Amino acid sequence: MTRAVLSIGANLGDRLAHLRSVVDALGERLVAVSPVYTTAPWGGVDQDDYLNAVLVAEDPAFDDYAWLRFGQDLEQAAGRVREVRWGARTLDVDVVTCTDEAGVTIVRDTDPALILPHPQAHNRAFVLIPWLDVQPTATLPVDGASTPIARLLAGLDPAERAGVVRTELVLADESAPSC
Repeated sequence: MTRAVLSIGANLGDRLAHLRSVVDALGERLVAVSPVYTTAPWGGVDQDDYLNAVLVAEDPAFDDYAWLRFGQDLEQAAGRVREVRWGARTLDVDVVTCTDEAGVTIVRDTDPALILPHPQAHNRAFVLIPWLDVQPTATLPVDGASTPIARLLAGLDPAERAGVVRTELVLADESAPSC
C-alpha cells in the first residue's frame, strides 16, 4: 500500500468542479481533504488565480507511478493542455510525496517522469498551507533532511504565505475523512 499527498489546483473553467472531480475519483481511497484556498499563479505567467487544495489518499494496489498516472488521467479528462510551463490549466494534480506500506518516504531523483518528493513543494505556500491543515506533523525530505512542513512554511517569504487565502468552498461533505 502507498499513501500519497496530492496537491490539486485549477484556474480555468469550473475550477471547483475540476477539484471535486479528483475527490470523487479517489472515493474510498481518500484519507483527508484540506480546505480550498485561492492563490495567485506561481511561475510568472499572466493568468487568473487558482483554487488549490491538498488531498491524502491510500491504495493497496498503487505504487508511486500509479498515483502519477491517476493524476495525469484526471488532468486529461478535465481537458488540460500543456502548452506553457506554469501556464493556466483546467486541472493540475501533483504527487507531492508518497510513502510505502512501512511509512517510508519514497525518494526518486533520477527519473524525470516522476521526481519524489516533488522538487518544488518546499518552496510553495499553496502546497504547504493546505497540507499543514490535514497533516500538521508532516515532514518533507529536503536536501536529505526530513524537515517539518511547518518549518518549511515559516521559512517562506511572508508575501508568499499571505497570497494563499482560505475560502469557504468545500470539496467534500462534513463526513469526509481526516488524518
